[in-house]
Amino acid sequence: SCCVDEVAAEHVGAEAVLHYGPACLSPCRKLPVLHIFGQQPLDVGRCAEAFRELYPDRQSRVVVLSDVVYAHAMGELEQRLCPEYPNIVFSRVVCGDPPGPAPPREVWRFGRQFPVEAPGGLQDCAMFYVGAEGLALTSFMLTWNCCPFSSFDPATGCGRRETLNVNRALMRRLYLVERARDARVVGILVGTLGVVGYLAVLQHLRELLQQAGKRSYTLAVGKPNPAKLANFLEVDIFVLVACAQNSLLDSSDFYRPIVTPYELELACNPAREWTGNYLTDFRDLLPGACAHIELPPAVPAAEAVPDISLITGEMRAAHLCDPLAPQLPPSTTLACRDQTRALAEISPAASFLESRSWRGLEQQLGQTPVSKAVQGRRGIAIAYEDEGRKQP
Repeated sequence: SCCVDEVAAEHVGAEAVLHYGPACLSPCRKLPVLHIFGQQPLDVGRCAEAFRELYPDRQSRVVVLSDVVYAHAMGELEQRLCPEYPNIVFSRVVCGDPPGPAPPREVWRFGRQFPVEAPGGLQDCAMFYVGAEGLALTSFMLTWNCCPFSSFDPATGCGRRETLNVNRALMRRLYLVERARDARVVGILVGTLGVVGYLAVLQHLRELLQQAGKRSYTLAVGKPNPAKLANFLEVDIFVLVACAQNSLLDSSDFYRPIVTPYELELACNPAREWTGNYLTDFRDLLPGACAHIELPPAVPAAEAVPDISLITGEMRAAHLCDPLAPQLPPSTTLACRDQTRALAEISPAASFLESRSWRGLEQQLGQTPVSKAVQGRRGIAIAYEDEGRKQP
């Protein structure tokens, strides 16, 4: 895993953690962490040659990023390219958050720190990534989608301009935002227990969904896969709370879409509008962060502006619910109500369960005749022992 397993370390009473291998460099909550990335081989001469081919203009403003396993060779690469390219900037791998507010001309994100000296900021810079194609590069490209990207793969020794159409990837993510607006039941997947702020963002998402009039269920299922999430068919969409690299999960193989906390904010917070900047770190959404936006006050249903789904074409609720309002209608009449139907009125999950013809193992006390235990079938499903085998 790219995240530090702080929970397992606490189980054994550890006072510090040594994390070996690839890392997303997300800050931990309690324990100090020392990262040992390893040192994968890098042909610095071939990498510098590929950089010159991609950027023939010696005045190009380029920020050099790298995978953590190649960070050991960035110093030698810097010595070769800096005399030729005066406007080149090399990022530095850092662990944890900055000690204080970052200077206005400095970027501190994804465990990388680098100054921005271009007059127009990052929009006037290009990005050169040293490493293989993967989640880290995808996260960089979506976050800094205003910058053209190039990469050098040390395994193949080839440099290229990244042809991944970021706009198409963003269109896919914005389609998922529209799916989140249509959803009535949202499952919050806990994908990390070690990144600082995950408890705060869980509470933030619950409050956001409550004010948006949606039901939410918090699920801790470990690493998500289609088989696990298929058990919750009553859930319309899932939101994954994980580190910045693992948040962008491809949900094409899942029965229900999986969105990021930022995409859920776009769907449920009317005050947040799409500006072209994509956020993969959920900590940017918390109060006190640079990208935090407060929810507007609740609007009565009679004064809400009608909203039409772009997917189904149906009208949907577009007003925010008052979080202090009672969730159940008050009743002063005593009446005997069916428990399942009573739950179905307040819970979409119970309503979905009621519509099923088979609801699991039921006791049916007094309805099943008493009988002695008998031996069942033995063998495997394709060839039980009591079944005759077909002759070839």
